[in-house]
Amino acid sequence: MKLEQRLYNEIKSGRLNKTQSEIFRTPPFYAHTKQAKKTIRTALKELESEGKICRDNKGRYCTYEQLGAFEGTLRGNERGFAFVTPADKQKFEGDFFIPKNSVNGAFDGDRVLAAHVRGTKDEGYIIKVLERGRQKLVGVYERGILYPDDASMPEIKIPRPLSLRAKDGDKIVCEITDYRQSGAPQGKAIEILGESGDFEVEELSIIRSHGLYEEFPDEVISEAQTVSGEPVIVGGRKDLREKLIFTIDGADTRDIDDAVSLEIIDGNFVLGVHIADVSRYVKYKSVLDREAYARGTSVYFPDRVLPMLPKELSNGSCSLDEGEDRYALSCIMTFDKEAKRTAYEICESVICSRHKMTYKDVTSICDGVKEICEQYADLVSCIKNMEQLCLIMEQNRKDAGEVNLDVREAKIYIDGDGEIIIPDYERGISERIIEQFMIAANETVAEFLQKNEAPCLFRVHESPSPEKAETLISFLKDLGINAKCNAENVKPKDFQNILNAVFDKPYSSVVNKVMLRSMQKARYCESNLGHFGLASSCYCHFTSPIRRYPDLFVHRAIKAVMYNKKSALEKYKKNAPSAGIDCSERERNADEAERAVDDLYKTVYMYEHIGECYEATVSGVTNFGVFCELGNTIEGLIPVEILPDEYYEYVAEKFLLKGKKRSFRLGDRLRIRVDACDFGRMRVMFSLDD
Repeated sequence: MKLEQRLYNEIKSGRLNKTQSEIFRTPPFYAHTKQAKKTIRTALKELESEGKICRDNKGRYCTYEQLGAFEGTLRGNERGFAFVTPADKQKFEGDFFIPKNSVNGAFDGDRVLAAHVRGTKDEGYIIKVLERGRQKLVGVYERGILYPDDASMPEIKIPRPLSLRAKDGDKIVCEITDYRQSGAPQGKAIEILGESGDFEVEELSIIRSHGLYEEFPDEVISEAQTVSGEPVIVGGRKDLREKLIFTIDGADTRDIDDAVSLEIIDGNFVLGVHIADVSRYVKYKSVLDREAYARGTSVYFPDRVLPMLPKELSNGSCSLDEGEDRYALSCIMTFDKEAKRTAYEICESVICSRHKMTYKDVTSICDGVKEICEQYADLVSCIKNMEQLCLIMEQNRKDAGEVNLDVREAKIYIDGDGEIIIPDYERGISERIIEQFMIAANETVAEFLQKNEAPCLFRVHESPSPEKAETLISFLKDLGINAKCNAENVKPKDFQNILNAVFDKPYSSVVNKVMLRSMQKARYCESNLGHFGLASSCYCHFTSPIRRYPDLFVHRAIKAVMYNKKSALEKYKKNAPSAGIDCSERERNADEAERAVDDLYKTVYMYEHIGECYEATVSGVTNFGVFCELGNTIEGLIPVEILPDEYYEYVAEKFLLKGKKRSFRLGDRLRIRVDACDFGRMRVMFSLDD
């Protein structure tokens, strides 16, 4: 028997769970000569390169099965440690913490093979890198070195001939050409963005660092131009052009993919949710489809949008523009007086939107503003009925236990003079109407696909983990709130009761935030795991196929059921697991990019307000300071060094920074002064104004 096979058998059996030097001293592999040691060393390396054996964090040889190894994605940190998110969500509930000395050459975004450190709760170590996740980096070029904007990534050496003649201080995009076993990786410049510190350059840097691009490949644009030019023909579709159908969106909406209608028939509400039929133009596995899948979602910034589909579709033939015939997929639902759904129909249709309504105008109609009601006289009765249905739906969802978090989001836009505007947060009845109607359609479609045993990308939101639920309960207890819920089995109604208890309290918004942190992140999955936040047993995304790929997937599945296309259903079913993972990842990346650009705009905006004082709420507590939020959702940091006490104890589980003279916890109201803007970290700096 070959030496390699003998070694493998002994390691697999567990009899040789030892380091290399220990193996040299163990019969029958005892080796005291250099040649014998070299032979064993070579055999062990060969087994490692074949992936048959590996070494644990103590250097002992074993098999991957013995380690309980798992694949995952590493998320780096500028301080050297990292976290690994396991690929198998069913087997592993949360992430694993990777100490700095256990990262083993892995970087942010890498697909890795990791293992759990025995005797710990959630500590792991990296066995090896399976695939590098970051091939491109953005940073500042200085004397042949790229200093990445992402501080968790290493410096990259760029030989002068590969620098595109970049000047010191330029922001550039670098392609990594060689991840070395030791020393800095090597790379080459592929795009010069401009001078570091310039506002537009910094925004473009964020976009590039997340792998996002404005332009589409020529073949994608060509296909979009071809398919978008086709005339709209009713054919065998349901002709709804005579119905009172209209759209409701924000004034700055860039694509219009949903329209609504409502009729009262025999005392029942007949609600139509009409969605742009993108699948009519974007065929499965076409050039357009591959590009849409690669992007996964449209990404929205204050001054631009990076669409999932070319403008010929997103702003053209797929956009439900006023007065234009458009292909749609309509979900027509009948509700009784209590807003209980009694029937539904999903069909291919042709519609013609009567009006392009804004949230502001619809809210004005609901409020009875005379001028707006006269302007849209044909809609007043319909919109009043929509308001009535919405309020009943909201009450039903409240009764079911919906966790309606009031988490404020900044609304940033650029006015006609190019000024950044960040108004105080508002959410009116019109936004609530659309929200309720879209949720109703999403649930209906998900139930339709599940009933027909068809593939679907469900939008799932699992229950909070017991650990995070316990942290929330402890935090509430410190506020004097007795949360009556079982941390091991939290129900949506439990969280709703907590929100009701703090509704009119000054710390209400903070409880909302802490509750959000305790909840798992919603994702796409081929299995129906329910939606905790909506208290919904069956939910998917159907209403935005122009800007979300999962919705396009759902549309195709609906049509495959309609026309009994068994081969298509099989293909979609096979594709669903990987599509769920990929779409969730691309959504997360887009969210991070949007937040980063928002932070840039907020920092620039607050630069004009340095020296001004405001009332603020403590929105975050860390060991390095206190974050405070203003009325327009902008956050700033008060560094721990300038707080009144010389020493503070950080109590993470209580969201508390404890000092002798003064302590700070989430929800505290403070008077702050804007001191500075840290453009390096895109962070506003505050101080106390007592």
